[in-house]
Amino acid sequence: MTITMNHLIVPAADRHAAATFFADLLGLRVGVPAGPFAPVRVNDDLTLDFDDRHLAQPGHYAFLVDDATFDAVLDRLRRGTSIDYGSGPMNGWDREINHLGGGRGVYVRDPNGHSYELFTAVPPL
Repeated sequence: MTITMNHLIVPAADRHAAATFFADLLGLRVGVPAGPFAPVRVNDDLTLDFDDRHLAQPGHYAFLVDDATFDAVLDRLRRGTSIDYGSGPMNGWDREINHLGGGRGVYVRDPNGHSYELFTAVPPL
């Protein structure tokens, strides 16, 4: 049996602002509101549904991306001085990237305290 993640509900103080931050970070679009959600389609299988009906509690969301996507995200991060990003939890928001698993990785903090991790290679277990 194949299992595919279809959607995640991401708690936010302001669903539209949180969805816009995430979409802008990855070069995506915020979709048409669906009920109480501001959706951002990540790929054919996965949508992040931003929801502001409950208390926003920080979460961690990790994405394997190709080199071109990583380069585009890094360019946006370097231009945006107000966005916290860094090489990993142990180093804080040092505005650097890491090279785990033979690729490149970066952690980004959104205004709700969520941590988005983007990496180009899967680190060994």
